[in-house]
Amino acid sequence: MEHIESLLIKNGLLFAFLFVGVIMWLSYQISHRLLNNKIPGVALAVIVGLGLAFLGEKKGIADLPLFSGMALFGGAMLRDFSVVATAMGADIEKIKSAGIAGLISLVVGVFFSFLLGVIIAFAMGYTDPESLATIGAGACTYIVGPVTGTALGVSSEVIAISIATGVVKTIVATVGTPLLAKSISLNNPHAAIVFGGLVGTTSGVTAGLAATDPKLVPYGALTATFYTGLGCLLCPSLFYFVLRFLF
Repeated sequence: MEHIESLLIKNGLLFAFLFVGVIMWLSYQISHRLLNNKIPGVALAVIVGLGLAFLGEKKGIADLPLFSGMALFGGAMLRDFSVVATAMGADIEKIKSAGIAGLISLVVGVFFSFLLGVIIAFAMGYTDPESLATIGAGACTYIVGPVTGTALGVSSEVIAISIATGVVKTIVATVGTPLLAKSISLNNPHAAIVFGGLVGTTSGVTAGLAATDPKLVPYGALTATFYTGLGCLLCPSLFYFVLRFLF
């Protein structure tokens, strides 16, 4: 057993691929055989993954030596590579046809998320415009929050809250997208582009659309990526100055 454990630790990334593959296979089997496909297998796998993340202190299950390869397999590098690689399947004509709708969804999505985050921050007792802007930016994505907080010089506590807000949004988008896809007609590239602009969190949109229909992923990821850039531009500048005026 010691020899096997040592072998798996030395080949951590390969074992991570195998481990995730087993989780995916079991999730699809449960979805098909027990739940009649009412909950997609990918959604179940995401829930299992979130549960495993609580096993460690800093890096989730990757804190355990046997699963150390999960730190690389689930890290930002492979995640971003996967998102970028999906662009190879995008149809330029379909992207052009949703141009104005995608633009409107971006503006509406960033503004609404920021406003909701500000309301949550105010309810938590924060009244200074810097904290309100940072937590509001975190409601856009967990990347926009720290960028805004660093620019405005807020405390690490407020930045942590903004990150947590963005993470919760990502989880909700990941799990909720396949469950709500049919009721919101999320079944075509045009809808995916608008959806990505409204929701914005690239990780959540990508995972949610992958669980719904992998062909929709590049379209949602396209506007979700622009969403992050737009949020980083507006939250520490225009939105912050509006909050300073109001508060």
